[in-house]
Parts: sequence; C-alpha cells; structure tokens
Amino acid sequence: MEFVSTIHHVNIKDFDLNLLHVFAAVHAARSVSRAAEALGLSQPAVSNALTRLRLALHDPLFTRVTGGVAPTPKADQLARQVEAALRQLDVALRESDSFDAARSQRRFVVHMSDIGADEFLPQLMAAIGREAPGVRVEAVQLPADAIAPALEEGRLDLAFGYLPTLAGTESAPLLQERYVLLLRRGHPLAGGLPRRAAPAHDQRAALEKLDFVLVASHAEPARALHLLGLQPRIRLTLPHFMVVPPILAATDLALILPSRPAERFAALHGLQVIDAALGLPPFTVAMHWTWRSAHDPGHRWLRQQAAAMRFDAVGSSAAKARTRRRSAR
Repeated sequence: MEFVSTIHHVNIKDFDLNLLHVFAAVHAARSVSRAAEALGLSQPAVSNALTRLRLALHDPLFTRVTGGVAPTPKADQLARQVEAALRQLDVALRESDSFDAARSQRRFVVHMSDIGADEFLPQLMAAIGREAPGVRVEAVQLPADAIAPALEEGRLDLAFGYLPTLAGTESAPLLQERYVLLLRRGHPLAGGLPRRAAPAHDQRAALEKLDFVLVASHAEPARALHLLGLQPRIRLTLPHFMVVPPILAATDLALILPSRPAERFAALHGLQVIDAALGLPPFTVAMHWTWRSAHDPGHRWLRQQAAAMRFDAVGSSAAKARTRRRSAR
C-alpha cells in the first residue's frame, strides 16, 4: 500500500503518519509556534517533523512570511488529501465496528441547494435530534463540478438533489419531481399559458410574452429557457431560489422551478403554479455517496435516516400551509 501524492511517491511502510498531523496543524495555523501549542509539542519538535516531511516529499512545503509561514502550492494540494485521510482514519478508529448514535459527536457535511435544504432538513434534523443529539450537520451548496471531488476526498458525506452530471457514485432515489412555472396570482398572462399537454407549437408563442427570473445555481431551468429560445426574456438572475417569491409577488416576472417548492412558495406568498409545457421531463431527486463511505457505520446510519424521510403528494403540503395561514388569522 502506498501513500500517493502529486509531490512524490512514498512507501507508507517507511512513513511516519504522525508527520501528517504536524503538517495539518501547521497548514491550518500558518505558524510553527501556534501549531506546536495546538499539538502540545515543543517548537523544535514541530520544526524537526517538518524537516523530515520535506525530505520525504521533496518539497519545501512552507516558506517564511511575516507573522508565520505560507504553504507552497503543492502543500495546499496535499493538505486537502491529508485532511480527508486523517478524518477517515479518525472515524475508522472511533467507529470501526459500530456507530453509537446516542453518544456520537460526529460531524456530517451534506450538499443541498437552498430548496433542497427546505425540503429535506426539517425531517432529517428531527430524526437526528431524536436519535443522535450530539451529531452535527453542515449543509453546503457546491458548484456541480465540485461535488464529485468533494465526495471522493471525504470533504462531503452526502449530496442531495437532481445531479445528472454526477458520475461514479452510489445513489438512492428519494422522490420524483417535475418542473413547473410560478408567478403571482392575477398575473395578466396566466390564462394564456400552455399546459403540459399543449401542442409544441403553442409553447413558445405564449411563454415568450413572459419575463423570467433565472436562478443560476440550477442548470435545468436555464436549459429550458435556452431550448425555448427565451434567454432574451431573462430580466433578473439570482444565486438562490429562496429570495424569489417576494419578487414574484410584487412583479409580473415568472420562474421555472420544481413543483414541490413551487407549491410551498405559492401557498405562502400569494403565487400560482402553472403546470406548463416547458420541454423538461420529470426527474428523480436522489442522495449520492461514494463507495469509500458505503460500509462506514455512521455514514450508513445517516443514509438510513435520509431514506426514511416521507414526502406528501405535490399539492398536499401547499394545502396544509394554506390551512395553517387561515387558522392563524
């Protein structure tokens, strides 16, 4: 077995893994003295460990700068691999045979979009709170091309969503979805919009009268606007969905998004959902992970919590929201 880096090939049988802890501490602290304090070692001991690591990896790793040290580009590249390796080793040592949810203090990192977090986190965090009150979850939203490397390197535990470009992962379906059109109630053009069963030639003629909001973090609505030739009709581009509903309520702008968040937004913000002919097929929302995590007990427990989530039929959650609003008046 070999420890492989882009710097140099090192036979792990001859390598002191304690050096990696020193390397990670110095990289994080950007200071030999601060790293020594964090590790409970003397400064000469840390300096000696760095010297051994430099000789083994044939790279200076750190250079002196005002106030501490700065990593070389190769050290920055190595740091990502070292962090992931140390995290996996720590988990393996602590939870090699079982996962005690009630006592665990483990941190999980999950990829979700903003509307994905709105869909999944209420149920997921409720289940975690009941069974594993010490477990921590960090939700992040990564660019599509960054998800696979983050999973592979151990910086990400699970990725939730419709991720058609994500390859080489294990996955489990969570729910079926479709794209719809969302706009304000009373929108002057709503009555003339083609429904899903409308002939193709009717689609663009009606849709090109609308002005659109585009959420840049989701590729499929952008693809639909491109296929329909509606890119010139984009009036506003935003990074996330959750800020859009008040804008739709105050304007005649329209938004393409999945049906479940569309129904929730409609119920809470006085909007309407149109099951329009957008040229986008139904799709499956899933959770994804790598084979490296498949048999980890804690990771398996988290996947079980996610797989146990249950979702109302589209429209029923919106009806519940409307009922809650009426009851509150």
